[in-house]
Amino acid sequence: MAVDTSRDDQSGSKDAFTGGKLFDTVFARGMALVEETATYLDGPGREAAKTLPREPGLTYSAWSMELTTRLMQAASWLVMQKAVRDGEMRREEAAARKYRISREEPALDAAAQQGLGMPERFLDLVTRSEALFEQICRLDDALYGQSMAAEIPNPVIDQINQLQRAAENGAFDPLMVWHRAK
Repeated sequence: MAVDTSRDDQSGSKDAFTGGKLFDTVFARGMALVEETATYLDGPGREAAKTLPREPGLTYSAWSMELTTRLMQAASWLVMQKAVRDGEMRREEAAARKYRISREEPALDAAAQQGLGMPERFLDLVTRSEALFEQICRLDDALYGQSMAAEIPNPVIDQINQLQRAAENGAFDPLMVWHRAK
């Protein structure tokens, strides 16, 4: 998915993404999901967890923590983008590594837990939350991935470039080396 990160002509300092309908939709959907999940985990989910057998209960507990963490990361990223849109934060600041969001751990696989005793409502929230988190990771990469790649030195790429220059200059051509020795 390509995201136009150029400035929005109508809004001056606003990015086309944060000033557009896509951001408004993702923001509203994300915040609503955070609220819905928190309400479930504090109410019906807490009650459901008390009745779960040992194995599903342990999975539920671990997944609840992961789910909450990912949703808080997503909400923080969305609020930061809103700050960029509202002029409270510069886009360059938002590109800093500490504000970036990416998937470090594998996604929770709700489909693999179907029929194993986990509450269906919880599994639905997991599925929707993982989809939101993945979407935000893709948006983050589309908005800031290129700028970050240019800022971070990569020794492997540097070595590959040096090898390529050496190959172009004949360093790996035995005949070229032999001709130089003459």
